[in-house]
Amino acid sequence: QVQLVESGGGLVQAGGSLRLSCAASGRTPSSYNMGWFRQAPGKGREFVAGISWSGGSTYYADSVKGRFTMSRDNARNTVYLQMNSLEREDTAVYYCAAHRSYFEAVNPYANAYDYWGQGTQVTVSS
Repeated sequence: QVQLVESGGGLVQAGGSLRLSCAASGRTPSSYNMGWFRQAPGKGREFVAGISWSGGSTYYADSVKGRFTMSRDNARNTVYLQMNSLEREDTAVYYCAAHRSYFEAVNPYANAYDYWGQGTQVTVSS
């Protein structure tokens, strides 16, 4: 079992920045590939970014590429999502997710992930 707790969400003006954190605990979280997903009101959950267990591979949705950066610190069992140049369309609840993997390839599909955090709200105002 892996437990995930997100933090860092809040209200920010368009063009601003936020950094989300996801602290993992439990069974060897450093051997898990991690992902960030988001869900806006009335919409389905969508993939935002993912990172392999080693941190060697990352993958981003086209909508955030060049603006968001995902990283991880396995010594701290924490992953981060640095969000710059935020837009109103980025408003959503952001979820951290994990799935065990020995491979570097990042999976963008929600049903591949076994563990989820409770989510953190990000609101971007104009």
